[in-house]
Amino acid sequence: MDASRLATLLGPPPDDPVPVDWHAVESWLGLRLPADYKVLATAYGPLDIGDHLWLHTPCAQDGRFDYGTWLRTTHRQCRIASRDAPPNDPPPFHPAPGGLLAFGMTRSGSHLFWDTGACADPDRWPVVLFHEDAADRRVNPWQGYGTGLFDTLATALRTGLPLPGGGTLGPLPPTARRTAFLPGPAPWRPPVPAVEAVPVERRRAAVTEGSGLAALRLLTPPPAQPYLGAGAWPALFAQLGTRLPIDYIALLERYGAGCWMGWLRFLTPLRPPDAGFVRHIARTLSAYRTLRDAAPGCFPLPLWPAPGGFLPCANTIDGDQLGWLTRGAPDDWPVIVWPRHAGQGPPLPGTLTDVLLAWLRGQLSTEGLPGLDRDDDPLEFAVFEPSSDDGYW
Repeated sequence: MDASRLATLLGPPPDDPVPVDWHAVESWLGLRLPADYKVLATAYGPLDIGDHLWLHTPCAQDGRFDYGTWLRTTHRQCRIASRDAPPNDPPPFHPAPGGLLAFGMTRSGSHLFWDTGACADPDRWPVVLFHEDAADRRVNPWQGYGTGLFDTLATALRTGLPLPGGGTLGPLPPTARRTAFLPGPAPWRPPVPAVEAVPVERRRAAVTEGSGLAALRLLTPPPAQPYLGAGAWPALFAQLGTRLPIDYIALLERYGAGCWMGWLRFLTPLRPPDAGFVRHIARTLSAYRTLRDAAPGCFPLPLWPAPGGFLPCANTIDGDQLGWLTRGAPDDWPVIVWPRHAGQGPPLPGTLTDVLLAWLRGQLSTEGLPGLDRDDDPLEFAVFEPSSDDGYW
């Protein structure tokens, strides 16, 4: 296929296509991609087709899109969402042999895939659609079209594609423009394999073996230089009016501030009172008081420095708060989550390190700390991104 045939369908390509290193992309995938997709991506870049269908291509834009991350996230999301709808057995997804490989999505919750197991020739891979709305209604969310990318797009534009559970995708307006949320996409480069600080066999063993910080250090190797700020623990304790649990101090001295599993963020503890950990505590408790004043029954926790009061130490990217109930000696404080989108639950068993380890292993799931899916590999998710900046953390 050449670009002229695509131009008859989508109009002329833009003047600023996003370069793609197809050898690098296909080597990383372990698959050869369909020729019509490569021609389209090379000529047009990421596209919003008919103001409804996003065609994703190998590109990246800081904070907005990364091709590799999008593939993994989309495959996982559709695998989980399809499990509760017939046939209740999700299909395989790439990188499983013959697995579905995503290439696009729609504004109405559909995702587009190639069925890489249907044929050895990628130019003959048929398009398959997953419709999230059908899955929510417990209707089989999968629809195969039996045609490749170009012919499937042509049908969507001209007559529309049937959707699982009824309705159609299209017919779409014959427009194609750069995806609005990617105003400046850059070429995508496959991630460089990380140097293994701990052999993968020992990390795998730590999913089920060992306890405490020793097991955590094997499962998720800590950074060489943890970031805690320029202060000292005694000064922090004086600011707070209490010392903190020994296991929290040991955890932070080994890992520092940063984000676990892309979700749970530990604040920088040893910074001035107007920044980092101390500021976070003040703002969080102030917010809780405001909410409790408006709806006392929904916010039952006492707050530090009241006896047994909640003292936050970490938060999630969704605004949930993790901390302690300050009952008794600091090393005996129970850990608790204040969930943003659910009612208050009970304290969690174990120390903060115990809670973190169980969550990374996929053994803990609670409101505010969503657990792993049963088909997730804990090693893929048991990651820590250290912080080293002077921002809010």
